[in-house]
Amino acid sequence: MEFQKQDVDVAAYVWPAYTGDDLRTRIFWPEGMGEWQSVKNAVCKFPGHSWPRKPVWGYVNEADPRVMEMEINAAADHGVNVFIYDWYWFDRRPFLEGCLNDGFLKAANRDRMKFYLMWANHNANHTWDIRNSDSIGYDSLIWRGDWDRKEFEVVAKRVVEKYFHLPNYYTIDGKPVFMIYDLNNLLRGLGGVEATKEALAFLREEAVRSGLPGLHLQAVVLRVLKVNVTGVDTLGDCPPPELVNDLGFDSVTDYQFAHFANMKQDYLQILEDVRKEWKRLDEQGTLPYIPHVSIGWDNNPRFQNPSDYCCWNNTPENFQKGLEMAKEYLENHPAVPKLVTINSWNEWTETSYLQPDDQYGYGYLEAVKRVFGN
Repeated sequence: MEFQKQDVDVAAYVWPAYTGDDLRTRIFWPEGMGEWQSVKNAVCKFPGHSWPRKPVWGYVNEADPRVMEMEINAAADHGVNVFIYDWYWFDRRPFLEGCLNDGFLKAANRDRMKFYLMWANHNANHTWDIRNSDSIGYDSLIWRGDWDRKEFEVVAKRVVEKYFHLPNYYTIDGKPVFMIYDLNNLLRGLGGVEATKEALAFLREEAVRSGLPGLHLQAVVLRVLKVNVTGVDTLGDCPPPELVNDLGFDSVTDYQFAHFANMKQDYLQILEDVRKEWKRLDEQGTLPYIPHVSIGWDNNPRFQNPSDYCCWNNTPENFQKGLEMAKEYLENHPAVPKLVTINSWNEWTETSYLQPDDQYGYGYLEAVKRVFGN
């Protein structure tokens, strides 16, 4: 089947940890099923807490092409036509690549969707390990994500040669899209602004040398919130918008509302905060902003101690209001690529996922279909 063409492309982030095939995942999830372990064992932490939740499809191995064939059909049938794979380079080698390589790319219907990579270049700590997340999670270090120029070139050559030329790799204006998650870590590893500009120029040149027309570089700008709520973000001041422009990026987007909004409130109020943030970005003259919509926030499944830092009222109907905001934003910004990013396809332990569960069924996917499905 061919790529699902739409007026607006809808891209959902994929957290590729729902497989035990990579043996290094046993560091965090010794049961051998990836982070499904934390989902399966999650419990109610306080009165009114919406956990435990169960996936309608079960605790499937997303590195299995037969599983991904089912997921691709479900996504495309509901208007999600792009996956953005979180992509990791730890310990001088890829991590969690099997979900993409062995699952999605070996699925018989893979051409029905496109995909691109977000280099999740944050450090790895024990936040994924519920045995240690409360005590040393944020403060520990397992693998670094900040790489020097030599290792950056290894990464650059790998993604160009292995992924960018694939027929279902997502492009904007014919150029493969490559997103970078943590600009602070990128700058730190490469040694500053000028060295980072040179490294990104090298990446573009590698793409052109390989026969591609260029590269569309996209950045996630972690901004405003100074509290590390996700456990994997680099702490520190956020790079100013003019620096993102100066580094040579082509567009920016978000990964999670939690990076800039107070998530301990009603979802409709969060959407009002998001609207104000989008207005602020316009006033700053930030690079083309790809509107982003998150489904919710609650990362209690990753911890033993309870946390009430969770949003509420994030029903499929209210999530649809966020999608409608994103559609309106694109209509009012005709120069911005017709793309929306969603958190996420399967961030179960952050309670922000499109996949069907025993609470809302296919409700979130149906919301996408109502707004963006052709």
